Amino acid sequence: MEPKPYRHEVKYYECDRMGITHHSNYIRFMEEARVDWMDQLGYGFDRMEAEGVVSPVVSVDCRYRHSTTFKDVIEIAVRVAETTPLKIIFAYTMTCRGRTVCSATSTHCFLENGRPVSLEKRFPELYKQVSMLK
Repeated sequence: MEPKPYRHEVKYYECDRMGITHHSNYIRFMEEARVDWMDQLGYGFDRMEAEGVVSPVVSVDCRYRHSTTFKDVIEIAVRVAETTPLKIIFAYTMTCRGRTVCSATSTHCFLENGRPVSLEKRFPELYKQVSMLK
């Protein structure tokens, strides 16, 4: 099952003095979309954390293309760009009014008790689903 894109309506407080969505918010939007994406797969971060596994961000890269403003609705498509047993690289395409406003990636590893853990061994069904969505 391919998860559906996430939609975020820009809030007033997310805009700077020029009325433009502040660039730092796009990373938050990525997190919202990623959490929703994982929930749609049935392996939400709350489930993983309840089972003792956390998934910290290792790196983020954003390419800003066009600005957005208050009340704009940004549609965020999440896909898996790369996966290994120890990490996943998510790719995000954010669009508004038919234009790409931001393209980005985030890299995540998996830890259990502070030590790297193989997603393939710890959550084999999730690993299989994620690998098929590449």
